[in-house]
Amino acid sequence: MPKTSARLLSLLSLLQARRDWPGALLAERLDVSARTVRRDVDRLRELGYPIVAFKGPDGGYRLDAGTELPPLLFDDEQAVALAVALRIAATTGAGIEDAAARALNTVRQAMPARLRHRIDTLPVSAVEAPALRWRVPVDSGVLVALGAAVHAREALRFDYAPAYAPTAPDGGAAGATRRVEPHHLVTWAGRWYLVAWDLDRADWRTFRADRITPRTPTGPRFTPRDVPGGDVAAFVADRFRGADGSGAWPCRGEVIVGLPAAAVARHAGDAVVEELGPDRCRLVLGSWSWPALAAAVGRFDADFEVVGPPELVSACARLAGRYADAAAATAATSTARQGPPTAASGPRPVTGDG
Repeated sequence: MPKTSARLLSLLSLLQARRDWPGALLAERLDVSARTVRRDVDRLRELGYPIVAFKGPDGGYRLDAGTELPPLLFDDEQAVALAVALRIAATTGAGIEDAAARALNTVRQAMPARLRHRIDTLPVSAVEAPALRWRVPVDSGVLVALGAAVHAREALRFDYAPAYAPTAPDGGAAGATRRVEPHHLVTWAGRWYLVAWDLDRADWRTFRADRITPRTPTGPRFTPRDVPGGDVAAFVADRFRGADGSGAWPCRGEVIVGLPAAAVARHAGDAVVEELGPDRCRLVLGSWSWPALAAAVGRFDADFEVVGPPELVSACARLAGRYADAAAATAATSTARQGPPTAASGPRPVTGDG
């Protein structure tokens, strides 16, 4: 029989691994008697672990939630995963950066030397995407309020600030009050969104959490609807793609680009790249509109030929005209600002006696 301290740790690890444990199964896993399991459960309770006994054909135990957080037990892989998650928490925009740093320090100090070494030598750096550095972080209290409404299935009222918000009389951002049935909190490209059924518009909507100011109290409980397609991740991805729920881009075209396939593939995202030669490749890609698709091809800064469809050809022609007009207007404005040549800056007049 293992020593009492080792057996207690094994029992605690088992209780954390699943919700309910029949007493007989615990005794079998620990290779002890049912009486020993009961004594060990009492010892863990004295240490602050809220273990409750449940009745039934077999009877058993459950590690319940308590009013205080007792010492937790993690296996090696769980401890490493927790440390990595805390390290990248700074990029979530959830307003928990300082708390995550303190938690990581606490977890690290409690780790044995072998795990501290693994964490310290793990090359993980949280780098925020440059395009998102201007974002407004989400108040963690807002996320908690939204999450609570989702969990309780209670209708929610909130003030929703517009993207470019004027100032309200009270100094806050002026916006409309929305009434929704909240269904999911999701993250996309570094931002938090609430997926909800808009009661006033009778349609699904996604709301940026950093623009939400919840109102209290919450509304009545509701029966959840099914998100279109049944998969919230796919639904959100389709919304940002402008897709119709099929999971594909609404606009898709094919071009031949005058660049090596390897050079294009590094920046092609979910596009299909096929090598046609040392300096040519076929590119099949999608976007939310035809002009956006044409612009996506232009970003490779190389000559290309449109294979199809005709909508992509037309979009390229429209963009070419707009870019030409913009360049001409810029040149005209620059010339007007400079004015006509002066005696100091322009050519000197020709003079003579004759």
